[in-house]
Amino acid sequence: MSETVVYGFPRSTFVNIVRLILTHKEVTYTFQDLEPVMGKAEHLALHPFNRVPIFRHGDFIVYETSAIVSYIDEAFEGARLTPQDPRARARMVQWINVVNNYVYPYMIYHVTHERLVFPELGIASDEKVVAHAMPKIENALAVLERELADGRNHLLGPELTIADFYLLPSTFAFSLTDEGRNMYPKYPAFCRWRERMEGLPTTQKLRAILPPRAPIPHAREWANSHRPKY
Repeated sequence: MSETVVYGFPRSTFVNIVRLILTHKEVTYTFQDLEPVMGKAEHLALHPFNRVPIFRHGDFIVYETSAIVSYIDEAFEGARLTPQDPRARARMVQWINVVNNYVYPYMIYHVTHERLVFPELGIASDEKVVAHAMPKIENALAVLERELADGRNHLLGPELTIADFYLLPSTFAFSLTDEGRNMYPKYPAFCRWRERMEGLPTTQKLRAILPPRAPIPHAREWANSHRPKY
């Protein structure tokens, strides 16, 4: 059997998307923590754009989360997470891009970094960054609320898809901030979706093997390389 490896660091939002999908499909894999070598030659040999995750299946190596999860869903047995209907598949891709463009940047880069990641390293929060993000997050949650208000279990309806697992890690991290805790109750349909997703055996199984949350040493560089300027 070809060796399957996920490379990244434990608190990475996109690494955990990949790990959720592997867990859901019951694929055995090894996790290799790149924290000690982030940004160094060993890491850049796997991902020349200095990001994670990276995925290896035997002699095949691929980076970029959407490419990785598409490959996993096609290459491994288990419940398919990609709809066969072209319209449903397009809708799934739409939601993946919503996360990439309108959810993750504001929940994670703007708020979670400023409220959790940087303070854990002794770096003061930039309130302008947080303030800029809040209306963007409100809008994204309002869109999700409208989509889920018809009682559907998942973003596309009754069927769990890659889109649901794509959204979950960003919304989990944001829930750990005061802003997330205060904002979420205003969106009950979204909260019901989160409760279902957090209660899945897949999610619980992955949570059980993740290490305790700890500071991210290489994130010191993010204050210069990743931090939005306003």
